[in-house]
Amino acid sequence: MSTHEASAAEVIDAIIAAAVGWRAEALATVRGVVVGADPEIVEEIKWRKPSKPEGVATWTCRGNVCMADVLKKAVRLTFPLGARLDDPTGLFNARLDGSTVRAIDVFEGVEIDEDALRRLVREAVAENRAG
Repeated sequence: MSTHEASAAEVIDAIIAAAVGWRAEALATVRGVVVGADPEIVEEIKWRKPSKPEGVATWTCRGNVCMADVLKKAVRLTFPLGARLDDPTGLFNARLDGSTVRAIDVFEGVEIDEDALRRLVREAVAENRAG
């Protein structure tokens, strides 16, 4: 009998499936934009704990680029170095008071500006590559 450790992609698929409804759709859309923004982006699962055994969907490229959480009323995409990123379209709408982190809360009925998100992801990757 072989044991199968689920890949990060499989775990993220399961997180999306468990989210159901508009949150599942939003997370799937965000994921598609993030992984399509740069060919070196890797999907990982981080921060597994008893209260969140599935962990947190995280996208990396020479460091954390962003991570997603499914909340009761939003899908949150957090950028650890978000305060360094140029956000001319105002996607960041959460965690604005910190010195480094910024987040985007995607709410039901609000369409994601995929082009603006792609630019933010590419900028975050560039920040990681710059060191």
